[in-house]
Amino acid sequence: MTEAAAGVAMRLIKKYPNRRLYDTQTSTYITLSDVKQLVLDHEVFKVVDAKSGDELTRSILLQIILEEESGGVPMFSSVMLAQVIRFYGHAMQGIMGSYLEKNIQSFMEIQDRVADQSKGVYGANQFGPENWTQFMNVQTPMMQNMMNNYVEQSKNLFAQMQDKMQDQTRAVFSTFPFTPEGNDKEGKN
Repeated sequence: MTEAAAGVAMRLIKKYPNRRLYDTQTSTYITLSDVKQLVLDHEVFKVVDAKSGDELTRSILLQIILEEESGGVPMFSSVMLAQVIRFYGHAMQGIMGSYLEKNIQSFMEIQDRVADQSKGVYGANQFGPENWTQFMNVQTPMMQNMMNNYVEQSKNLFAQMQDKMQDQTRAVFSTFPFTPEGNDKEGKN
């Protein structure tokens, strides 16, 4: 169910040809930094081209990511970005997008649970952003170990999925009177 269908009002932002963004809720022009703040505040919004009505939300979010990656400490390495690019047009593109989205959602849920548990231990008012940073610095080795274990489990699940897909493919094609290249029974290649 979409957030709009759940009864959350969709905030509309119009992008004009002069590249300015107009927030129809506040009747003011806003910057990319303001849109970033909407994201951080969990505001539900949609960006549309003021002239054509085309949706531009993804494009604006990608601009924010580009700005964040260009300044400060980037989240994505060049190797990781190259690997993501290689999935475009690949048969696994849809699966990879869904996989990344679900993993980020799971990570956010774990982070929320840890934050809620830490409030119980340290009190809601005492556990501000700076305390959260200190807490996470202490927890980083444990979190990295947990993430490494999670990645290893994911890798094993993908290998199992690939094996099952190969078995299913062999079963489907075994009824045909030809042998796939490289696997003929007489050893000819």
